[in-house]
Amino acid sequence: MDRNISKSHLGIVIMLGAVWGLSEAALGMGLRSCASFLSGSIMTGAALFFITASWVLTRRILGIALLIAVTSLFKMFDALLLSLPIQHGAVGNPIFAFFMEGAAFLILLVIYRETKKQKIARQAVYGGIAALLAVNLFPLVKYVTGVPACVFPGTTVPLSLYYAPLAVFISCVTVPLGFRAGARISLLETKLEEAPIGRKLRYIASPAALLICLAIITLIRLG
Repeated sequence: MDRNISKSHLGIVIMLGAVWGLSEAALGMGLRSCASFLSGSIMTGAALFFITASWVLTRRILGIALLIAVTSLFKMFDALLLSLPIQHGAVGNPIFAFFMEGAAFLILLVIYRETKKQKIARQAVYGGIAALLAVNLFPLVKYVTGVPACVFPGTTVPLSLYYAPLAVFISCVTVPLGFRAGARISLLETKLEEAPIGRKLRYIASPAALLICLAIITLIRLG
């Protein structure tokens, strides 16, 4: 494994981060009526999809770190459009969740060998465990942002734990999809590298994706 991430992989990870950031904004708006209930569990599954795909492409912790950094910047941009401070619970807490989801994925990589995650069933189990670990880490957010995790009405149970079964179920699906998506993207990248136009597209695809996703978020929030 190369010590550094190739330029092509770097661009694809940035594109994945942009799409993840866009999905966070779009899903947050689409689930506005129940954003304090199910959306966190759904977003956990989505997050693990993008994290998995980035890992398959790069096999580097730096790849996942870059992915989370790009998505966090998108969250901050979304907050700017909504005139929300970074310390706001709707901004800082989701960013903390991104890091916990990445940490959960990486912790399990240390425990399980890569050969144990080749079959879809094992990938699904891996996804479920990663989601369960991430949602249990999330209540620590109050020690980082100062804003406690939301709790289910009438209880003291954080929503991340109350809806943990949903996050686990969704991640059992999205993580195998992430493994498959990462492999497909890698194969497509190899084919593009063989064509002269493919090498040129590599340099414009990443910034183009960033600009398009930022424009869409702007239209969503200001339209």
